[in-house]
Amino acid sequence: MAVPSTTTELELRQSEQDSSFPVKLFRNRKAAFALALLLADAVLVSLIIAYVPYTKIDWDAYMSQVSGFLGGERDYGNLKGDTGPLVYPAGFLYVYSAMQFVTGDGVYPAQILFGILYIINLGIVFFIYVKTDVLPWWALSLLCLSKRVHSLFVLRLFNDCIATMLLHTSMAVLLSQRWNVGLIIFSAAVSIKMNVLLYAPPLLLLMLKALNIFEVVSALACAALVQILLGLPFLLSYPVAYISRAFNLGRIFIHFWSVNFKFVPEPVFVSKEFAVSLLVVHLVLLFTFAHCRWCKHEGGLLNFLHSKFLFLKLKFSLSSSFSQQNFHSVGSSSKVLCEEHIVTTMFAGNFIGIVCARSLHYQFYSWYFYSLPYLLWRTPFPTLLRIILFVGVELCWNIYPSNIYSSVMLLCLHLVILWGLWCAPPEYPYVEAKSLCGKKEE
Repeated sequence: MAVPSTTTELELRQSEQDSSFPVKLFRNRKAAFALALLLADAVLVSLIIAYVPYTKIDWDAYMSQVSGFLGGERDYGNLKGDTGPLVYPAGFLYVYSAMQFVTGDGVYPAQILFGILYIINLGIVFFIYVKTDVLPWWALSLLCLSKRVHSLFVLRLFNDCIATMLLHTSMAVLLSQRWNVGLIIFSAAVSIKMNVLLYAPPLLLLMLKALNIFEVVSALACAALVQILLGLPFLLSYPVAYISRAFNLGRIFIHFWSVNFKFVPEPVFVSKEFAVSLLVVHLVLLFTFAHCRWCKHEGGLLNFLHSKFLFLKLKFSLSSSFSQQNFHSVGSSSKVLCEEHIVTTMFAGNFIGIVCARSLHYQFYSWYFYSLPYLLWRTPFPTLLRIILFVGVELCWNIYPSNIYSSVMLLCLHLVILWGLWCAPPEYPYVEAKSLCGKKEE
Protein backbone atom coordinates (compact mmCIF):
# COMPACT_ATOMS: atom_id res chain seq x y z
CA MET A 1 0.00 0.00 0.00
CA ALA A 2 2.97 2.31 0.54
CA VAL A 3 3.89 2.53 -3.15
CA PRO A 4 0.44 3.59 -4.44
CA SER A 5 0.14 6.16 -1.68
CA THR A 6 3.54 7.66 -2.58
CA THR A 7 2.59 7.71 -6.26
CA THR A 8 -0.70 9.43 -5.48
CA GLU A 9 1.06 12.00 -3.34
CA LEU A 10 3.54 12.77 -6.12
CA GLU A 11 0.73 13.12 -8.65
CA LEU A 12 -1.12 15.51 -6.34
CA ARG A 13 2.01 17.61 -5.89
CA GLN A 14 2.56 17.73 -9.63
CA SER A 15 -1.08 18.70 -10.16
CA GLU A 16 -0.77 21.50 -7.63
CA GLN A 17 2.36 22.79 -9.32
CA ASP A 18 0.75 22.74 -12.76
CA SER A 19 -2.43 24.45 -11.59
CA SER A 20 -0.51 27.13 -9.77
CA PHE A 21 1.60 28.12 -12.81
CA PRO A 22 -0.65 31.05 -13.84
CA VAL A 23 -0.75 32.13 -10.22
CA LYS A 24 3.04 32.03 -10.02
CA LEU A 25 3.23 34.04 -13.22
CA PHE A 26 1.13 36.85 -11.79
CA ARG A 27 2.86 36.64 -8.42
CA ASN A 28 6.01 37.60 -10.29
CA ARG A 29 5.56 41.34 -10.02
CA LYS A 30 7.95 42.05 -12.87
CA ALA A 31 6.23 39.67 -15.31
CA ALA A 32 2.78 40.99 -14.38
CA PHE A 33 3.94 44.59 -14.78
CA ALA A 34 5.51 43.76 -18.15
CA LEU A 35 2.20 42.27 -19.32
CA ALA A 36 0.31 45.37 -18.20
CA LEU A 37 2.82 47.60 -20.03
CA LEU A 38 2.44 45.49 -23.15
CA LEU A 39 -1.33 45.94 -23.14
CA ALA A 40 -1.07 49.66 -22.44
CA ASP A 41 1.46 50.14 -25.22
CA ALA A 42 -0.78 48.24 -27.63
CA VAL A 43 -3.50 50.82 -26.93
CA LEU A 44 -1.00 53.66 -27.40
CA VAL A 45 0.21 52.24 -30.72
CA SER A 46 -3.41 51.98 -31.91
CA LEU A 47 -3.99 55.63 -31.05
CA ILE A 48 -0.79 56.71 -32.82
CA ILE A 49 -1.80 54.89 -35.99
CA ALA A 50 -5.29 56.34 -35.84
CA TYR A 51 -4.49 59.98 -35.08
CA VAL A 52 -0.84 60.78 -35.94
CA PRO A 53 -0.09 61.43 -39.64
CA TYR A 54 2.12 58.92 -41.44
CA THR A 55 5.55 60.23 -42.46
CA LYS A 56 6.54 59.35 -46.02
CA ILE A 57 10.22 58.41 -46.12
CA ASP A 58 11.23 54.94 -47.36
CA TRP A 59 8.03 52.88 -47.76
CA ASP A 60 7.43 53.90 -51.38
CA ALA A 61 11.07 53.21 -52.21
CA TYR A 62 10.82 49.79 -50.57
CA MET A 63 7.73 48.99 -52.65
CA SER A 64 9.44 50.11 -55.88
CA GLN A 65 12.42 47.87 -55.16
CA VAL A 66 10.14 44.95 -54.32
CA SER A 67 8.10 45.49 -57.50
CA GLY A 68 11.27 45.23 -59.56
CA PHE A 69 12.19 41.99 -57.82
CA LEU A 70 8.71 40.51 -58.26
CA GLY A 71 8.85 41.59 -61.91
CA GLY A 72 11.80 39.27 -62.47
CA GLU A 73 14.76 41.62 -62.03
CA ARG A 74 17.74 39.90 -60.41
CA ASP A 75 20.45 42.50 -61.01
CA TYR A 76 20.86 44.48 -57.79
CA GLY A 77 22.15 47.38 -59.84
CA ASN A 78 18.72 47.77 -61.40
CA LEU A 79 16.63 47.49 -58.23
CA LYS A 80 16.00 51.10 -57.31
CA GLY A 81 13.51 53.34 -55.56
CA ASP A 82 12.89 57.01 -54.84
CA THR A 83 15.73 57.09 -52.31
CA GLY A 84 18.27 55.31 -54.53
CA PRO A 85 19.48 51.78 -55.28
CA LEU A 86 18.75 48.78 -53.10
CA VAL A 87 21.48 48.31 -50.48
CA TYR A 88 19.99 45.58 -48.27
CA PRO A 89 20.50 41.79 -48.47
CA ALA A 90 17.94 39.48 -50.06
CA GLY A 91 15.96 38.78 -46.89
CA PHE A 92 14.71 42.37 -47.09
CA LEU A 93 13.12 41.67 -50.48
CA TYR A 94 11.33 38.54 -49.30
CA VAL A 95 9.93 40.20 -46.18
CA TYR A 96 8.72 43.33 -47.95
CA SER A 97 7.36 41.26 -50.85
CA ALA A 98 5.20 39.46 -48.29
CA MET A 99 4.19 42.82 -46.83
CA GLN A 100 3.24 44.10 -50.27
CA PHE A 101 1.08 41.02 -50.78
CA VAL A 102 -0.62 41.45 -47.40
CA THR A 103 -1.07 45.22 -47.54
CA GLY A 104 -1.55 45.74 -51.26
CA ASP A 105 0.94 48.64 -51.12
CA GLY A 106 -1.40 50.40 -48.70
CA VAL A 107 0.21 52.50 -46.00
CA TYR A 108 -2.54 52.11 -43.39
CA PRO A 109 -2.54 48.27 -43.46
CA ALA A 110 1.26 48.41 -43.32
CA GLN A 111 1.08 50.61 -40.23
CA ILE A 112 -1.21 48.07 -38.55
CA LEU A 113 1.22 45.31 -39.47
CA PHE A 114 4.16 47.25 -38.05
CA GLY A 115 2.14 48.00 -34.93
CA ILE A 116 1.75 44.25 -34.42
CA LEU A 117 5.49 43.79 -35.03
CA TYR A 118 6.19 46.52 -32.46
CA ILE A 119 4.16 44.72 -29.79
CA ILE A 120 5.75 41.35 -30.64
CA ASN A 121 9.21 42.90 -30.40
CA LEU A 122 8.38 44.57 -27.10
CA GLY A 123 7.08 41.27 -25.72
CA ILE A 124 10.34 39.54 -26.69
CA VAL A 125 12.37 42.32 -25.07
CA PHE A 126 10.29 42.03 -21.88
CA PHE A 127 11.00 38.29 -21.89
CA ILE A 128 14.75 38.99 -22.05
CA TYR A 129 14.56 41.56 -19.24
CA VAL A 130 12.42 39.39 -16.96
CA LYS A 131 14.64 36.39 -17.65
CA THR A 132 17.83 38.24 -16.70
CA ASP A 133 16.29 40.20 -13.81
CA VAL A 134 18.73 43.11 -13.95
CA LEU A 135 16.23 45.97 -13.76
CA PRO A 136 13.78 46.75 -10.96
CA TRP A 137 10.19 46.12 -12.04
CA TRP A 138 9.26 49.78 -12.43
CA ALA A 139 12.19 50.48 -14.79
CA LEU A 140 10.62 48.26 -17.45
CA SER A 141 8.36 51.21 -18.23
CA LEU A 142 11.36 52.98 -19.79
CA LEU A 143 11.10 50.56 -22.71
CA CYS A 144 7.70 52.03 -23.62
CA LEU A 145 8.55 55.73 -23.34
CA SER A 146 10.44 56.48 -26.55
CA LYS A 147 8.62 58.84 -28.90
CA ARG A 148 11.23 58.21 -31.59
CA VAL A 149 10.99 54.42 -31.50
CA HIS A 150 7.19 54.46 -31.70
CA SER A 151 7.56 56.71 -34.72
CA LEU A 152 10.14 54.46 -36.41
CA PHE A 153 7.85 51.47 -36.18
CA VAL A 154 4.37 52.72 -37.01
CA LEU A 155 4.88 56.08 -38.73
CA ARG A 156 7.96 55.38 -40.85
CA LEU A 157 7.92 51.58 -41.39
CA PHE A 158 11.71 51.15 -41.51
CA ASN A 159 13.31 47.76 -42.13
CA ASP A 160 15.56 48.46 -39.11
CA CYS A 161 12.56 47.57 -36.94
CA ILE A 162 12.18 44.12 -38.49
CA ALA A 163 15.90 43.41 -38.18
CA THR A 164 15.77 44.50 -34.53
CA MET A 165 12.83 42.21 -33.80
CA LEU A 166 14.63 39.22 -35.31
CA LEU A 167 17.79 40.09 -33.39
CA HIS A 168 15.89 40.12 -30.11
CA THR A 169 14.25 36.82 -31.06
CA SER A 170 17.70 35.36 -31.64
CA MET A 171 18.85 36.56 -28.21
CA ALA A 172 15.78 35.09 -26.53
CA VAL A 173 16.58 31.72 -28.12
CA LEU A 174 20.24 31.98 -27.08
CA LEU A 175 19.16 32.39 -23.47
CA SER A 176 17.90 28.79 -23.76
CA GLN A 177 21.39 27.75 -24.99
CA ARG A 178 19.99 26.80 -28.42
CA TRP A 179 22.93 28.13 -30.38
CA ASN A 180 22.22 26.67 -33.82
CA VAL A 181 18.64 27.96 -33.88
CA GLY A 182 19.80 31.29 -32.48
CA LEU A 183 22.44 31.65 -35.20
CA ILE A 184 19.91 30.86 -37.92
CA ILE A 185 17.57 33.60 -36.67
CA PHE A 186 20.54 35.95 -36.24
CA SER A 187 21.52 35.34 -39.87
CA ALA A 188 17.94 36.03 -40.94
CA ALA A 189 18.18 39.38 -39.12
CA VAL A 190 21.42 40.17 -40.98
CA SER A 191 19.61 39.43 -44.25
CA ILE A 192 17.20 42.29 -43.47
CA LYS A 193 19.89 44.82 -42.58
CA MET A 194 23.61 44.47 -41.98
CA ASN A 195 23.73 46.56 -38.82
CA VAL A 196 22.99 43.34 -36.89
CA LEU A 197 26.61 42.36 -37.57
CA LEU A 198 27.59 44.74 -34.76
CA TYR A 199 26.50 41.89 -32.48
CA ALA A 200 28.70 39.36 -34.29
CA PRO A 201 32.00 39.81 -32.36
CA PRO A 202 30.48 39.36 -28.88
CA LEU A 203 28.27 36.55 -30.19
CA LEU A 204 31.30 34.69 -31.55
CA LEU A 205 33.05 35.06 -28.19
CA LEU A 206 30.01 33.67 -26.38
CA MET A 207 29.89 30.71 -28.75
CA LEU A 208 33.55 29.95 -28.12
CA LYS A 209 32.79 29.97 -24.40
CA ALA A 210 29.69 27.82 -24.61
CA LEU A 211 30.59 25.34 -27.37
CA ASN A 212 33.51 23.29 -28.55
CA ILE A 213 35.15 24.29 -31.80
CA PHE A 214 33.23 21.78 -33.91
CA GLU A 215 29.90 23.03 -32.56
CA VAL A 216 30.98 26.61 -33.29
CA VAL A 217 31.84 25.72 -36.88
CA SER A 218 28.51 23.90 -37.24
CA ALA A 219 26.53 26.91 -35.96
CA LEU A 220 28.45 29.30 -38.23
CA ALA A 221 27.83 27.01 -41.18
CA CYS A 222 24.10 27.14 -40.47
CA ALA A 223 24.23 30.94 -40.44
CA ALA A 224 26.21 31.03 -43.69
CA LEU A 225 23.80 28.59 -45.33
CA VAL A 226 20.90 30.96 -44.56
CA GLN A 227 22.69 33.77 -46.41
CA ILE A 228 23.48 31.54 -49.38
CA LEU A 229 19.94 30.20 -49.70
CA LEU A 230 18.34 33.63 -49.39
CA GLY A 231 20.74 35.18 -51.88
CA LEU A 232 20.79 32.25 -54.30
CA PRO A 233 18.62 33.81 -57.04
CA PHE A 234 20.99 36.78 -57.16
CA LEU A 235 24.21 34.83 -56.64
CA LEU A 236 23.39 32.61 -59.61
CA SER A 237 22.61 35.52 -61.91
CA TYR A 238 24.56 38.64 -60.88
CA PRO A 239 26.79 37.64 -57.94
CA VAL A 240 29.14 40.63 -58.05
CA ALA A 241 26.32 43.16 -58.13
CA TYR A 242 24.55 41.41 -55.24
CA ILE A 243 27.57 41.07 -52.95
CA SER A 244 28.92 44.56 -53.67
CA ARG A 245 25.60 46.29 -53.03
CA ALA A 246 23.95 44.13 -50.36
CA PHE A 247 27.12 43.84 -48.25
CA ASN A 248 28.80 47.16 -48.92
CA LEU A 249 30.83 48.02 -45.83
CA GLY A 250 32.25 51.22 -47.30
CA ARG A 251 29.08 53.28 -47.74
CA ILE A 252 29.42 57.01 -47.06
CA PHE A 253 26.35 58.51 -45.41
CA ILE A 254 25.12 62.05 -45.90
CA HIS A 255 26.49 64.43 -43.27
CA PHE A 256 23.16 66.25 -42.85
CA TRP A 257 21.44 63.14 -41.45
CA SER A 258 24.14 62.29 -38.93
CA VAL A 259 22.85 62.42 -35.36
CA ASN A 260 26.11 61.57 -33.58
CA PHE A 261 28.92 63.32 -35.49
CA LYS A 262 27.21 66.46 -36.80
CA PHE A 263 29.89 68.53 -35.05
CA VAL A 264 32.58 67.02 -37.28
CA PRO A 265 33.23 69.16 -40.40
CA GLU A 266 31.81 67.52 -43.52
CA PRO A 267 35.17 67.13 -45.34
CA VAL A 268 36.50 65.23 -42.32
CA PHE A 269 33.25 63.30 -41.87
CA VAL A 270 33.35 61.82 -45.39
CA SER A 271 37.11 61.21 -45.39
CA LYS A 272 38.60 57.73 -45.41
CA GLU A 273 40.93 58.67 -42.55
CA PHE A 274 38.01 59.41 -40.25
CA ALA A 275 36.36 56.10 -41.12
CA VAL A 276 39.58 54.14 -40.53
CA SER A 277 40.19 55.94 -37.22
CA LEU A 278 36.72 55.00 -35.95
CA LEU A 279 37.25 51.41 -37.09
CA VAL A 280 40.53 51.22 -35.17
CA VAL A 281 38.88 52.64 -32.04
CA HIS A 282 36.03 50.14 -32.46
CA LEU A 283 38.41 47.17 -32.67
CA VAL A 284 40.53 48.41 -29.75
CA LEU A 285 37.46 48.84 -27.56
CA LEU A 286 36.13 45.40 -28.48
CA PHE A 287 39.48 43.79 -27.68
CA THR A 288 39.83 45.73 -24.42
CA PHE A 289 36.36 44.81 -23.18
CA ALA A 290 36.77 41.19 -24.29
CA HIS A 291 40.17 40.87 -22.64
CA CYS A 292 39.52 42.75 -19.40
CA ARG A 293 35.77 42.34 -18.86
CA TRP A 294 34.07 39.57 -20.79
CA CYS A 295 36.92 37.06 -20.37
CA LYS A 296 38.18 38.23 -16.99
CA HIS A 297 37.24 34.96 -15.27
CA GLU A 298 39.12 33.00 -17.95
CA GLY A 299 42.31 35.00 -17.40
CA GLY A 300 41.79 37.38 -20.30
CA LEU A 301 40.97 36.97 -23.98
CA LEU A 302 44.42 35.78 -25.04
CA ASN A 303 44.60 33.20 -22.29
CA PHE A 304 41.08 32.01 -23.13
CA LEU A 305 41.89 31.59 -26.83
CA HIS A 306 45.16 29.87 -25.95
CA SER A 307 43.34 27.39 -23.71
CA LYS A 308 40.85 26.64 -26.51
CA PHE A 309 43.74 26.01 -28.88
CA LEU A 310 45.49 23.72 -26.39
CA PHE A 311 42.26 21.80 -25.81
CA LEU A 312 41.79 21.30 -29.54
CA LYS A 313 45.40 20.21 -29.92
CA LEU A 314 45.02 17.77 -27.02
CA LYS A 315 41.89 16.32 -28.55
CA PHE A 316 43.60 15.54 -31.82
CA SER A 317 46.69 14.16 -30.11
CA LEU A 318 44.58 11.76 -28.03
CA SER A 319 42.21 10.76 -30.81
CA SER A 320 44.45 7.88 -31.91
CA SER A 321 44.61 6.46 -28.37
CA PHE A 322 40.91 6.54 -27.48
CA SER A 323 37.86 4.78 -28.73
CA GLN A 324 35.43 6.82 -30.82
CA GLN A 325 33.11 7.23 -27.83
CA ASN A 326 35.88 8.45 -25.57
CA PHE A 327 37.15 10.68 -28.36
CA HIS A 328 33.86 12.55 -28.48
CA SER A 329 33.70 12.80 -24.68
CA VAL A 330 37.17 14.39 -24.67
CA GLY A 331 36.00 16.94 -27.24
CA SER A 332 32.87 17.84 -25.37
CA SER A 333 33.77 21.13 -23.72
CA SER A 334 30.31 22.70 -23.94
CA LYS A 335 29.31 24.87 -21.01
CA VAL A 336 26.08 26.57 -19.98
CA LEU A 337 26.44 30.33 -19.93
CA CYS A 338 24.73 32.59 -17.43
CA GLU A 339 21.81 34.42 -19.04
CA GLU A 340 22.96 37.77 -17.71
CA HIS A 341 26.43 37.24 -19.19
CA ILE A 342 24.95 36.51 -22.62
CA VAL A 343 22.80 39.63 -22.65
CA THR A 344 25.43 41.92 -21.12
CA THR A 345 28.10 40.83 -23.60
CA MET A 346 25.87 41.18 -26.66
CA PHE A 347 24.29 44.49 -25.66
CA ALA A 348 27.65 45.99 -24.65
CA GLY A 349 29.35 44.76 -27.83
CA ASN A 350 26.66 46.35 -29.97
CA PHE A 351 26.82 49.56 -27.95
CA ILE A 352 30.55 49.82 -28.61
CA GLY A 353 29.76 49.66 -32.31
CA ILE A 354 27.13 52.38 -31.88
CA VAL A 355 29.62 54.68 -30.13
CA CYS A 356 32.12 54.20 -32.97
CA ALA A 357 29.65 54.40 -35.89
CA ARG A 358 30.58 57.14 -38.34
CA SER A 359 26.96 58.10 -38.84
CA LEU A 360 23.80 57.31 -36.93
CA HIS A 361 20.62 58.20 -38.79
CA TYR A 362 17.36 58.59 -36.91
CA GLN A 363 16.15 55.07 -37.68
CA PHE A 364 19.38 53.66 -36.26
CA TYR A 365 18.14 54.47 -32.76
CA SER A 366 16.20 51.20 -32.92
CA TRP A 367 19.55 49.38 -33.08
CA TYR A 368 20.24 49.98 -29.40
CA PHE A 369 17.33 51.74 -27.68
CA TYR A 370 16.00 48.50 -26.20
CA SER A 371 19.40 47.76 -24.65
CA LEU A 372 19.76 51.16 -22.95
CA PRO A 373 17.89 50.43 -19.68
CA TYR A 374 19.74 47.13 -19.33
CA LEU A 375 23.15 48.71 -19.93
CA LEU A 376 22.39 51.60 -17.58
CA TRP A 377 21.49 49.19 -14.79
CA ARG A 378 24.71 47.28 -15.40
CA THR A 379 26.68 50.42 -14.54
CA PRO A 380 27.51 51.33 -10.91
CA PHE A 381 25.74 54.69 -11.32
CA PRO A 382 22.98 55.78 -8.92
CA THR A 383 19.43 55.39 -10.18
CA LEU A 384 18.89 59.11 -10.67
CA LEU A 385 21.94 59.38 -12.94
CA ARG A 386 20.76 56.34 -14.93
CA ILE A 387 17.41 58.01 -15.58
CA ILE A 388 19.09 61.31 -16.51
CA LEU A 389 21.31 59.52 -19.02
CA PHE A 390 18.32 57.68 -20.50
CA VAL A 391 16.28 60.89 -20.86
CA GLY A 392 19.30 62.71 -22.29
CA VAL A 393 19.83 60.13 -25.02
CA GLU A 394 16.11 60.15 -25.88
CA LEU A 395 16.16 63.96 -26.05
CA CYS A 396 19.10 63.98 -28.48
CA TRP A 397 17.31 61.55 -30.79
CA ASN A 398 14.19 63.74 -30.82
CA ILE A 399 15.97 66.93 -31.92
CA TYR A 400 15.37 67.45 -35.64
CA PRO A 401 17.41 68.32 -37.46
CA SER A 402 20.38 67.38 -35.35
CA ASN A 403 22.91 70.10 -34.66
CA ILE A 404 26.40 70.52 -33.29
CA TYR A 405 25.21 70.72 -29.69
CA SER A 406 22.87 67.73 -29.80
CA SER A 407 25.51 65.53 -31.45
CA VAL A 408 28.19 66.54 -28.94
CA MET A 409 25.74 65.87 -26.12
CA LEU A 410 24.85 62.45 -27.55
CA LEU A 411 28.50 61.46 -27.89
CA CYS A 412 29.22 62.56 -24.31
CA LEU A 413 26.25 60.59 -23.00
CA HIS A 414 27.41 57.51 -24.90
CA LEU A 415 30.91 57.84 -23.49
CA VAL A 416 29.59 58.19 -19.93
CA ILE A 417 27.54 54.99 -20.36
CA LEU A 418 30.54 53.22 -21.85
CA TRP A 419 32.68 54.31 -18.90
CA GLY A 420 30.03 53.00 -16.54
CA LEU A 421 30.07 49.62 -18.28
CA TRP A 422 33.85 49.52 -17.97
CA CYS A 423 33.67 50.24 -14.24
CA ALA A 424 30.95 47.66 -13.59
CA PRO A 425 32.08 44.40 -11.94
CA PRO A 426 31.95 41.58 -14.51
CA GLU A 427 29.45 38.83 -13.79
CA TYR A 428 30.58 35.20 -13.55
CA PRO A 429 29.88 33.74 -17.02
CA TYR A 430 28.91 30.16 -16.20
CA VAL A 431 25.85 28.62 -14.61
CA GLU A 432 28.01 26.40 -12.38
CA ALA A 433 28.31 29.40 -10.06
CA LYS A 434 24.85 30.79 -10.57
CA SER A 435 24.92 32.62 -7.28
CA LEU A 436 27.65 34.80 -8.73
CA CYS A 437 25.67 35.77 -11.81
CA GLY A 438 24.23 38.77 -10.04
CA LYS A 439 20.67 37.41 -10.12
CA LYS A 440 18.17 38.07 -7.43
CA GLU A 441 16.20 35.34 -5.80
CA GLU A 442 12.52 35.40 -6.71
